[in-house]
Amino acid sequence: MSTLPVSEVPPSPENLPFVVPCRSLDMAAPVRWLSLGWGDMRRAPRLSLTYGLALMALSMLVALFAWRFGTLGLYLGLATGFVFIGPVLALGLYSISRQLARGLTPVMGYCLREGTYHLKELLVLGVILLVVLLVWARAAALVHVFFPVISEPGLRELLPFLLIGSGVGLLFALIVFAASAFSLPFILDRKVDAITASVSSFNAVLHNKKPMALWVVLIGLSVLIGFATAFIGFIVLLPLIGHATWHAYEETLDTAAWPVETAAAAD
Repeated sequence: MSTLPVSEVPPSPENLPFVVPCRSLDMAAPVRWLSLGWGDMRRAPRLSLTYGLALMALSMLVALFAWRFGTLGLYLGLATGFVFIGPVLALGLYSISRQLARGLTPVMGYCLREGTYHLKELLVLGVILLVVLLVWARAAALVHVFFPVISEPGLRELLPFLLIGSGVGLLFALIVFAASAFSLPFILDRKVDAITASVSSFNAVLHNKKPMALWVVLIGLSVLIGFATAFIGFIVLLPLIGHATWHAYEETLDTAAWPVETAAAAD
């Protein structure tokens, strides 16, 4: 039985800044994160693929909701799945990488305990993302005022609607990405609240726009490959992205001043 190291003299929370300092990244950083993530998968293949299967099942469930109930089902699936269940599953992948980085043998029990240990902050973060999602849904509905009223609109008539709709969707997608890019592994690793973690993640993304844009493209390609393989590719690709995200957090945020979070001992 072993435990993660703790800070000998943790600083007082009121003396810590609201935004965590971030490091400057080079354009090779996203590729480096994927390489490190692949290394974690090779060291813990059984656990990683187990989480991959769970995330694949969650993706299929969201797709089923969308197919069965249309747009309402998509929002319901996102709200109940990726906003609330997804982060808990992602924490398991971060926990695996965290244990490996500290020389521990990753075990499922420890991953699950860490997920439940941080449930409060996960729910707060989930509510934040849900609010953004609901505003996004409302904005998407308002965009329909730009849809042509003629019976058979051509591309020229549809172009304003498509451009405005894509722009609004991209804006909200970037907000969600920036707020969650580093916040979840930060919550797992350090004693920090969800608001500070989200603001710090947003700040780090803004200060590293080009590398993070490449990271978004790589994530997007992984998602497209997952859909193209009828979700089967998610079994490998989503754990790979999860492990890589942990290394992205470690390289980007300077959290040395924050006390290390501890959970129950590993078996």
